[in-house]
Amino acid sequence: MTKLRAHNIAISLDGFATGEDRTFEAPFGHAGQRLMHWFFPTRTFVSGSGHEDEAVGAGTTGLDDDFAKATNVGIGAEIMGRGKFGPQEGPWEDESWRGWWGEEPPFHSPVVVLTHHSRPDLLVGETTFLFRDASPREALTLASEQAGGLDVRLGGGPTVIREFLEADLVDYLHVVVSPVILGRGVRLWDGQEGLEERFDITTTSSPSGVAHIEFTRKLAAP
Repeated sequence: MTKLRAHNIAISLDGFATGEDRTFEAPFGHAGQRLMHWFFPTRTFVSGSGHEDEAVGAGTTGLDDDFAKATNVGIGAEIMGRGKFGPQEGPWEDESWRGWWGEEPPFHSPVVVLTHHSRPDLLVGETTFLFRDASPREALTLASEQAGGLDVRLGGGPTVIREFLEADLVDYLHVVVSPVILGRGVRLWDGQEGLEERFDITTTSSPSGVAHIEFTRKLAAP
């Protein structure tokens, strides 16, 4: 059965999953790279992005990389909010923007982009972006059809993840708590009181200073 999984959702100690003042040059706004400092040195990121340098070489292995590479295992499609695709708001006045990732996006699978404003589907490299004004359940149905029997990844941002949690559609959620204070931005946990009652939760501390928290949907009683 297809599952909906969210991986590598990084938040600050005060619960923000992205900062304010997002622009084309600053996808995380004033947060910069502080939320993802654990991820960028990993072998998974380095090999997938081609950002090898003298500091990390081919990338680090170990706990953080184990979590990073799990995001690609058994995934056949992704769902993301418009804010993850780009910083624009309102009608698509400029359709030349093709996402943050250049001509070789890392998905290599269909991606459902949730937006209230229509735009033709877009093929970039091996990735097809499907722009849809859809409810969480409708989006999951479409993504599941596109996934070919594999799981669907919920890519974020935080507003989209909250909507899918509220609709009780998330089977697995991996949150990475980074030891920084942002003070402003978009929170992940707003309105999620009692969430822990629906999930089994494990926490793993990393030498990089982050905590990996896994929420796995509890099995229904027989």
